[in-house]
Amino acid sequence: MKSQLYLNNVIDQTSLTKEAFRVIRTKILYSKLYANTKSLLFTSAGAGEGKSMVVINTAITLAQTGKKVIILDCDLRNPSQHKLFVKPNIGLTNFFDQPCSINNIVQDTGIHNLQLVTSGPIPANPAELLDSNQLTEILSLLCNRSDYLLIDSPPVLPVTDACILGSKADGILLVVSIGKVRPEMLQRAKAHLEEANGNLLGLIINRSELYSEQRAYYHYYENIAKTAN
Repeated sequence: MKSQLYLNNVIDQTSLTKEAFRVIRTKILYSKLYANTKSLLFTSAGAGEGKSMVVINTAITLAQTGKKVIILDCDLRNPSQHKLFVKPNIGLTNFFDQPCSINNIVQDTGIHNLQLVTSGPIPANPAELLDSNQLTEILSLLCNRSDYLLIDSPPVLPVTDACILGSKADGILLVVSIGKVRPEMLQRAKAHLEEANGNLLGLIINRSELYSEQRAYYHYYENIAKTAN
């Protein structure tokens, strides 16, 4: 299966990469900062910062411990998770449009303990759907059938979707691509999420040149207030 081989390459890039995601996993599993946190929103300030691949690698690493993990693709404007895991099928937006059981939209990925809810057909009114009581119900149902729900959202600055989702998730991790996002963009994204009552837990620094000599691909920071201020 082509997508499965691709995912294996992603998770196995280098031992440092794998260890970096294990560090993130350890924080999620054991840090007091993440106590009682089941739904985690992954977003970024702008497009192309690698958040979807961070979601995938974090989900796989958590699933390897025996935790039941569900990825929810809430990027209803430019979805990507279905391209890596499964063939297009009914997904999140179908739950809004027609009578549909939660069992109908949760799909197996071929990776043990990891399931996926794709975005479904692209709707005309994504922000309104994400701000509905139906989405709150879906999040509750998915949390009840998993240990961790990882939500892939659109970036913060172009559209309002991430702020809406951030207000519904237990916590938010902001993916930052060094060299791509300007400091003022990061500050604005942080402010938007906090103004929407989002619970920012930390940053995931992606493609950091500061660690290129050690070939580290991801570096993780907690305490977003200290790093972004």
